[in-house]
Amino acid sequence: MSSPPTLPWPERYRPLRRRAEIGFWATVLLVQAAFNSVVTLIDLRSAGRPVAAWEPALWELSSVLVVGLLIPAIVAFERRFPLHWDTLRRHLPWHVLGSLVYCTVHLAAMIALRHIAYAALGAEYRLNGPWWAQWGYEYLKDVRTYALIVCALVSYRFVLLRLQGEARVLDTPEPSPLQEVPATPAVESAEPSPPPAAVPRPERFLVRKLRREFLIAANDIAWLQAEANYVGLHVNGHDYLVRSTLTDFLTQLDPARFVRVHRSYAVNLDAVAEIEPLDSGDARLRMKDGSTVPCSRRYRDALA
Repeated sequence: MSSPPTLPWPERYRPLRRRAEIGFWATVLLVQAAFNSVVTLIDLRSAGRPVAAWEPALWELSSVLVVGLLIPAIVAFERRFPLHWDTLRRHLPWHVLGSLVYCTVHLAAMIALRHIAYAALGAEYRLNGPWWAQWGYEYLKDVRTYALIVCALVSYRFVLLRLQGEARVLDTPEPSPLQEVPATPAVESAEPSPPPAAVPRPERFLVRKLRREFLIAANDIAWLQAEANYVGLHVNGHDYLVRSTLTDFLTQLDPARFVRVHRSYAVNLDAVAEIEPLDSGDARLRMKDGSTVPCSRRYRDALA
């Protein structure tokens, strides 16, 4: 009896992705807090400032806790204003503004947590100088932290794209000069002019994956999902991304076969195995490959 085929690494990683990402950031932040606590304690005692051992640990833990809570907001913000070579000039000012907001929220929440913790321990937390001076000092550190987080997100997405595969539409051939019809003077005719020819739709898409290129047929796409500035193409259990919006990409597919079923999803009708109505009026589509796709009641008529 032959053993079942081993799934490629990206497909095996996908169910673990959320836990891996949370584990990565938690590990990085906790290691940073432990390292900074020891360094701060040594520096303060070397400078002759007696502090309890728990104080630097509390300072760092309160800081990384707020940073960890802010990372999902940075992820969402970076998806809204992604940084690529073609968007750098347009989106970089937004990230400068985002770093200012990040520093302000980080500082306010961090100080609030320290006041609460000190009060619970029967002590009093005091700032080193006025708050605006503290904000300027913290911003010099927070802007670097913000930039490192954004760089990590961009690098992580780039690696996933290389492993997962990125698709693009094959260029349509330009019309031959022999096929061009010379312009003729406009004359009145009793016969109506024929409708313009439909724009040809691509039958295949070129996919790049791990330095290899191959083709996927448009009709093999089971369903599509909008993912920020990309559209995820789900083909035979594999995922590929193409830089486009879902609305624009659907114009390149056969409307009799591919229909939108949700604000962020579209399906190939031939790949739908079952429609499961829900009490809310929405539905759940079970695909022939075993996956499920949400269907909102606004788009249910498209399945008729």
